[in-house]
Amino acid sequence: MLLGLALLLLCGGVSAQTPDGETPVSVPPAAAEPITPIPMPPPADPLKLALGEHLFADPRLSRDGSRACSSCHDIQTNGADGNRRDTAVDGSLLEFNSSSVFNAALNFRLNWKGNVRTLEQQADASLKNPNIMGDSVDEALARLKADPGVTRQFQEIYGRGPDHTALLDAIATYERSLLTPGGRFDRWLGGDNAAITAEEHHGYQLFKSLGCISCHQGVNVGGNIYERSGIYHPVTGTMSGILRVPSLRNVATTAPYFHNGSVSDLNEAIRRMANAQIDQILPNEQVDAIAAFLQTLTGMYQGHLVTATSPQN
Repeated sequence: MLLGLALLLLCGGVSAQTPDGETPVSVPPAAAEPITPIPMPPPADPLKLALGEHLFADPRLSRDGSRACSSCHDIQTNGADGNRRDTAVDGSLLEFNSSSVFNAALNFRLNWKGNVRTLEQQADASLKNPNIMGDSVDEALARLKADPGVTRQFQEIYGRGPDHTALLDAIATYERSLLTPGGRFDRWLGGDNAAITAEEHHGYQLFKSLGCISCHQGVNVGGNIYERSGIYHPVTGTMSGILRVPSLRNVATTAPYFHNGSVSDLNEAIRRMANAQIDQILPNEQVDAIAAFLQTLTGMYQGHLVTATSPQN
């Protein structure tokens, strides 16, 4: 994750309780905040969701049958994977670290460059990209049409067999369901006095007063603007330039960080971005507090907390 930082000052909070049932501590009540809770997934046809889920994990959408969308976006863990960068069809490393598909529907643009507007366009681009799925849509559809069961699913939902529009619609409908509401910070925003600790609340106040919030705000705590990487100083091991600010939702589970996966430790990522984006060398106490706050942004998927995954490269 980029963890872009700039300048802004806002405030807020509620009473909280420390872990393991310790005595609650006093924190100011929550006011209007620059972060809003993740909503529940939008209503969708259960049959369409089931088809989209199946297609998301179907390796027949790749040229050689070696990968599916789920190969780089593990729904059982963090919606991405633990790799610095995933591999192309030919075995070479892809240019960018894979972003989590969780809450991707809440971003204003997709990809690190922000060059895709909709989930349908994203699915189409991935299918056609020679480095990702390496396929043509027509060839992928031919394989799906040869499967009577899949063809029957398309007929039931769309009134026709597999085609380009229906394929992308089913995948995008499923991806829109991949939201992770119910994180501790969202519960705090909703008035749960025991949801966050005093240290986490302090980290949130630092996150706002230092200016992190100017790039990471809204429902996805980011994902809604572009920003220059390295405003004051280059970020070691990363490129300079304009990138889409990533969401910080579930960020504690989505290491490694930055567009190229060059940093594996959350605290180190915070230090580097503070230096690069706001020209600050943060003391360890502030880094620890901000990291504690970011832990509260981990949400729930299908009744379970989003979890980290092990790196493979």
